Amino acid sequence: MFVLFDHGTPRGIAPALAGHIVRQAQAQGWDRLRNGELLDAAGHNGFDVLLTTDKNMRHQQNLAGRRIAVVVLSHSRWPIVRKYLPQIAEAVNNSTPGSYFEVEIPQE
Repeated sequence: MFVLFDHGTPRGIAPALAGHIVRQAQAQGWDRLRNGELLDAAGHNGFDVLLTTDKNMRHQQNLAGRRIAVVVLSHSRWPIVRKYLPQIAEAVNNSTPGSYFEVEIPQE
């Protein structure tokens, strides 16, 4: 799968997504796009999954009919997120076009 990391997504997650191609929104020049624009750009450029920390995405965007899936992390601090790499990888691996999934990561 072709996975796009939104600007708040910890880069350290990438090695846990073996077999996937990971790109950063910033590297694509998309770091200033709003959510709908980002989803459109990612979908038009062949991305399968957007990995983000934006918990409002579900309420702001209609994913029905989109080719891209959205996986949201409920927390973004790397020392905590790294403990949940298997759950994140599972969510990405199980995503389907237009799906939405939140990976619950406790504040600790």
